[in-house]
Amino acid sequence: MPLPPRSDSDNAASALELNRAVDEPNEPRVDVRSTESGTSVALAGDWQLYCVSEIDATMRDLEQSISSKQVIVDFANVGKVDTSGALIVERLRDHLEQRGLEVVYQSVGEDLNTLLDAVGNALRVEYEEESDGAGPGIVDRILAPVGRLTISFWEDFVAAMYILGSAVRGTQLKLDRSAGVSPAAIVSQMDHTGVRAVPIIALMSFLIGGIIAQQGAFQLRYFGAEIFVVDLVGILQLREIGVLLTAIMIAGRSGSAITAEIGSMKMREEVDALKVMGLNPVGVLVFPRLVALTVMLPALTVVANFAALIGAGLTTWVYSGITPDTFMTRLREAIDMSTIVSGMIKAPFMALIIGIVSSVEGLKVGGSAESLGRHVTSAVVKAIFVVILVDGLFAIFYGAIDF
Repeated sequence: MPLPPRSDSDNAASALELNRAVDEPNEPRVDVRSTESGTSVALAGDWQLYCVSEIDATMRDLEQSISSKQVIVDFANVGKVDTSGALIVERLRDHLEQRGLEVVYQSVGEDLNTLLDAVGNALRVEYEEESDGAGPGIVDRILAPVGRLTISFWEDFVAAMYILGSAVRGTQLKLDRSAGVSPAAIVSQMDHTGVRAVPIIALMSFLIGGIIAQQGAFQLRYFGAEIFVVDLVGILQLREIGVLLTAIMIAGRSGSAITAEIGSMKMREEVDALKVMGLNPVGVLVFPRLVALTVMLPALTVVANFAALIGAGLTTWVYSGITPDTFMTRLREAIDMSTIVSGMIKAPFMALIIGIVSSVEGLKVGGSAESLGRHVTSAVVKAIFVVILVDGLFAIFYGAIDF
């Protein structure tokens, strides 16, 4: 008897059932049996990412429950396996072997064996790193950072000496050739590092001088020696504060700019291009900046000293009633040429320090924006630290020679 023809709805329902049967995942299964030789763990189904989460808890229970000397893992009925499935199986194997049990794989294909080996090796490396992560001893934790810091300081010192030596020896722009330095480059850097910094340096020094005068007058008033605030401001500003604060401001303003400029050129491989062209990068990039800083920092120190004294004079006039004539008369009595010279001598040394530290950090920049920002910050911090250190050394030296 012939079958009745199927309707379109029946055909659609059959197709839907077929698609469901095809798309339905083959769930992973585990069958554990005890044998004479030990325990048999028979795996079946697909061990893939979308379904292994259902069997994960079962595998974790097996890690603790199996106690036989030998465990046989059978892959005969296993379908598809990806990295997630292999990780669960290898985790079972590693935990059992750590407990001293023997694990044997059976019916493993070549591709599956390669996957299991790769996942197992990665898992064992991770376990070794975790076991080694107990941490070094207290002595290592203290001495290791000190050693790294010492090596970093030594590397920075060597790089700074290289920059300084190359700038002194290689003032020429071309390697192995004697070509003069472009005056235009030096003048341009003098404008950037010095002339444009005059307003901020003058304003800062004006305020600092006024603050020192006000605080000094306030304290000396108790002793009836308010006039000696002029001595305080004059000696402190001309010997220490003027050049030190100017150097700190230039380190933050111009030093960071030097590091950013050289570092950005290093990122874009323009420094390497200069070498390929036969040009000396130190002569082209560093030397004009060093000369500009060495010339302009003393000039800015002079501007800072004048601005600070003007601020102090106005403050003492308003706050203490010390007239400008009295202020100038007392200032001439309080200071001499050695007071002025002792401060100005420091300026070229501080300028070289700022330029060299900034250039070294700029040449250490890598290929990322993060590296540029890190080295710009490092340049400013290191330059300010070394400037203050050198100022302290000068103070000790002046005290030793009674200058």
